[in-house]
Amino acid sequence: MNITIEDIVREAAPELKVVTIEADVTNAATSPELRDELLRLGENIKATYRLDEINKRPGIAATRKAYKALGKEPNRYRPSSEALCRRIVKDMGLYFINNLVDLINVVSIASGYSIGGFDADKIEGDTLSLGAGREGEPFEAIGRGILNIAHMPVYRDAIGGIGTPTSDNERTKIDLDTRRLLMCINIYGEEMLADDTIELALRLLSQYCDARNIIVKSYWASGVF
Repeated sequence: MNITIEDIVREAAPELKVVTIEADVTNAATSPELRDELLRLGENIKATYRLDEINKRPGIAATRKAYKALGKEPNRYRPSSEALCRRIVKDMGLYFINNLVDLINVVSIASGYSIGGFDADKIEGDTLSLGAGREGEPFEAIGRGILNIAHMPVYRDAIGGIGTPTSDNERTKIDLDTRRLLMCINIYGEEMLADDTIELALRLLSQYCDARNIIVKSYWASGVF
């Protein structure tokens, strides 16, 4: 899978770096060890941030800045990393879905980056384009119905939108039958070092999902490598 970044996103977020991780995986219900890892991370977040400090984390603040540059109000459509951390700090708890989804949430919470997680076998074509959502563009968000993605960064395959920093699409969502994962780590501004984020993701994928045939790629909005 390859990523192309459209000019509208390059101009709005010139510091954007996208890291993709593809892997063959074996998914399962959330393991007790991963559940504990996520809960420990949540306790650390609660001990570190007040509610009004969450959106000032560098990774989250940079994502919000990109939303505003594209014309989207981030307080109405929060990036997923921000929404997860707010749930933790407000003591609302987290959902436990399955190993793949929950390990992606660990990486997102730890790094401050919103991360797209897709069943690669459900993606149409071998290239995703990262552009801006259009008015009235259809998008069925996972667990929340139709989402207004106008002026929001959006990954599209040959059929249409599959992921935004706020939510991914039902059409390509991860489930227990997922055998090939595509993870898109959206670094609009650096918080956790990219190499450390990759290392964390690979450790979790290996530990909880028997990841193999792994491919890691990086893309820069600036075009500078």
